[in-house]
Amino acid sequence: MMMLDTTVVSVALPSIQRELDLTQTELQWVVNAYLLSLAALVAVGGRLADLFNRVAVLIAGIALFVLASAACGLADSDAALITARAAQGVGAALMIPPTAAIVINTFPLAERGTAMGIYAGVSMISVSLGPLVGGLLTEYADWRWVFWVNLPVGAATIAMVLWTRPPGQVERGQRLDLAGLATLVPSLAAIVFALMQSNSWGWDSAAVLVLFGGGLMLLAIFITIERRQASPLVELRLFGSRNFCGDSLVLFCMQFSLIALTVFGAIYVQDMLGFSPVEAGFGLLPLTIPLLVAAPLGGRIYDRAGPRMLVSAGCLGAGVGLLWTAAVLHELAYGWLVPGFVALGLGIGFVMSPTNTDAISSAPAHLRGQASGVIQTVRQVGGSVGLAIVGAIVAGVQHDRLQDFLLGIDAPQSEIDSVQRVLAEDSASQRQIAERVPPAELHQVTSAAKDATVDGIAAAYWVAGGVVVVAGLAAWAILRRQVAAEPDDATAAPVA
Repeated sequence: MMMLDTTVVSVALPSIQRELDLTQTELQWVVNAYLLSLAALVAVGGRLADLFNRVAVLIAGIALFVLASAACGLADSDAALITARAAQGVGAALMIPPTAAIVINTFPLAERGTAMGIYAGVSMISVSLGPLVGGLLTEYADWRWVFWVNLPVGAATIAMVLWTRPPGQVERGQRLDLAGLATLVPSLAAIVFALMQSNSWGWDSAAVLVLFGGGLMLLAIFITIERRQASPLVELRLFGSRNFCGDSLVLFCMQFSLIALTVFGAIYVQDMLGFSPVEAGFGLLPLTIPLLVAAPLGGRIYDRAGPRMLVSAGCLGAGVGLLWTAAVLHELAYGWLVPGFVALGLGIGFVMSPTNTDAISSAPAHLRGQASGVIQTVRQVGGSVGLAIVGAIVAGVQHDRLQDFLLGIDAPQSEIDSVQRVLAEDSASQRQIAERVPPAELHQVTSAAKDATVDGIAAAYWVAGGVVVVAGLAAWAILRRQVAAEPDDATAAPVA
């Protein structure tokens, strides 16, 4: 359900924008609201899963996610949709940590890679079907059904959890760290919110600086508190594991880079290539099908060889895919994208499952829910930082390219300002441009606006590809194969 929702929503974004008349900033908040609440609360969700019954926390998260999905489908304004998306993020924060911890604790160390590979592979089926399902629902029904589809999926998931009765018991006698909770959640919320709003308010605006500085100050206070707690909200000793640190870094970089594909990739194929939602769904299959194959295969390779070679190769493959895509976006031809999509799908499959498995296996059994929550926090903060930076790159390059064009045709400054204000709010809004630009110059300006948008997205892909390649080099330098250990002794020192 989680993976289906991610890909379904990305395909529906242009349709949501048109029907609710959202600006580009408001459209990004449809993604941002979910990321913000998830990033701020997923570590708390992991701690709650370790304090209480993991199955109960999982079911509560699913129920909240489903109810929020229904509210998303009923939304009739940007405020209603963004609020419901934030509630979805809260549900997801309760869902994600216990699922991975349950799977990890069910299998011995020698089988965890295979188990997590299958676990990831099943979710990749939803990744593969998501764009197509989203395209069909958006084009032949309504974009609202991309959220309502979660209702039967969520009900079936709860029924399957109750039927299979997975182990959910946790160690008794632990207490919730209220001081840590009171400092971690607002610190992460302030930092992520500042990053998200930096494109609208400016990186040097007082509001962004106050939010970012205040968030960092609260985070420092949180770390001080946690080091003195007997039962901390986040067990900082997890970062004493070399592999946990390396896996967290790789996941941060991957999520940073993949946000460009999720948000701007959907805009590119629909607004630049003219794909319908269904065509956009089919267009992502060269990425998702290799991912479906690579995820379980990567799990089996991890069991035999450990994470170092596998994760490094996966990062390199994903980086090459992103760099290839950046190089061919200007061709405006879908066929050029396919090789990059295939490489990217294989790379993601070889990275995501092994790094999650390796990071959670680095923790003692009683802290695996928390370990899962921590690495998910790292991922979601990576996505938030990526969206802020990638969005700034797209907007900045688009602004510069269009300004150069308008100055080249001796357009008056008032016209330059007018067109750039429109594009700052909605890069695909040729209808609004048409209302402000003289008809004789409309074709030139709309063509230049399209070129500027492609330039911006291409620049974002170049940066994303470079970040993933750096992550691959870091994985090679940091990760080591861990010594086989009993389930409650998974923090054994790694070996070369």
